[in-house]
Amino acid sequence: MQGLVVDKKKYKMAIQEREQAVRVQVHGLIREHDVPNYMADFEETINKVNRQSYTLIVDGRYQTTVPSSVLEQLDQTVQFYTTLGFREVQIINPESKIAQVQLRNALERIQFTGTVI
Repeated sequence: MQGLVVDKKKYKMAIQEREQAVRVQVHGLIREHDVPNYMADFEETINKVNRQSYTLIVDGRYQTTVPSSVLEQLDQTVQFYTTLGFREVQIINPESKIAQVQLRNALERIQFTGTVI
């Protein structure tokens, strides 16, 4: 990933200056105890760019199925991404069919206005 800023086991974050994009790639499942570190890294990464000029790309290809107990957090997370002031928010669908359905349902519940790839 070009412009890599964060490279951790569960996620990677990169600033792609030429494309004017911030790319976040999630691997597996972000568990509750991973969230504080993820959020700190995410905030630090997005604060390095002018959000109004950049696209946020959330690459969920390698994300696994979310347990039903945390589906509400999935909704909240996607909603949070849309409130950050990025020019556009794009979400790349997970490869897992079940994870795709979970994401699609979450996007419908929050009335997502970005792009799904």
